[in-house]
Amino acid sequence: MSTMTLNRRALGLLAGASLLPAPALAQPAFPLRPVRIVVPYPAGGATDVIARMIGEKLPSLWGQPVVVDNRAGAGTTLAAEQVSRAEPDGHTLFETTSAHTISKSLYRNLTYDPIRDFTAITLTSVVPLVLVVSKRVPATDLASFIAWGKAQRQGVTFGTTGNGTAQHLTAALFKLRAEVPSEYVPYRGDAPLNTDLLAGLVDGSFSTLSAVLPYIRSGEMKAIALAHPRRMDAIPDVPTFAEGGMAGFEAATWFGTFAPARLPEALRERIARDIQGIVSDAAFTRRLVEMGGDVTNYGPARFDEFIAAETARWAEAVRVSGATIN
Repeated sequence: MSTMTLNRRALGLLAGASLLPAPALAQPAFPLRPVRIVVPYPAGGATDVIARMIGEKLPSLWGQPVVVDNRAGAGTTLAAEQVSRAEPDGHTLFETTSAHTISKSLYRNLTYDPIRDFTAITLTSVVPLVLVVSKRVPATDLASFIAWGKAQRQGVTFGTTGNGTAQHLTAALFKLRAEVPSEYVPYRGDAPLNTDLLAGLVDGSFSTLSAVLPYIRSGEMKAIALAHPRRMDAIPDVPTFAEGGMAGFEAATWFGTFAPARLPEALRERIARDIQGIVSDAAFTRRLVEMGGDVTNYGPARFDEFIAAETARWAEAVRVSGATIN
């Protein structure tokens, strides 16, 4: 065979390779080192638990350690800012909540954009808020609670986990919608809030179901209504706000995984697929349901749509409440 024939054959092979579709070309190896999942809350909370449940399973798929890094502070913005500056190579992930979409409207001087500076990967679970009240409150359903609240000269006191949180904003929306005079008492987390609610020092709270489920089951708190489209298996006897006459009144916190912006799409899809596979496991799903969660397991495209809707919804809640943080 002549040299000219060989050269022509080589050129043909090179031309053919250049026409191969993108997936057929070599993809960068991942992961090349340990992966870090940043959690913007202290260890032991629901977000931390979910991150660790995911982190325990990923090494068998990725062949590298996965470390949960708790970076609590500044209403999740401290951790979010750090993640936004990380390399978009999949080695830094961010497990966060609805606070991420609230912060865009709540904080005046954010150094990052919660939407533009992040890549949404997958939504794992939604935990609806539930209106719970002290046993000292005589109401047993939504109508009687609203009637009781309107009769209180000094208004109803709602405990919240801080200014601008989902609990605070939902209470503000309820005040507007139900026309119940209210004031808000901020606490440093669910534990001290629940202590005072059990003691009757505040009248009620729009709490995440996971935070008050044991007290509802024991009868130490009364669940008035669930801010969710349907009843939950964890508390099947508690009606929704829609059933109580307030159609469309829905609020929840959620848990999802993000990465820094500009994460390659192929890597985004792979990480989402691997996490979705973990969440789909029966034992994992059962644990989320026990925590009061509604398993969603959205992939990237649907999570993008969800984030856009949540950002708009909480922006309206922030506007109504007048909440702001410098």
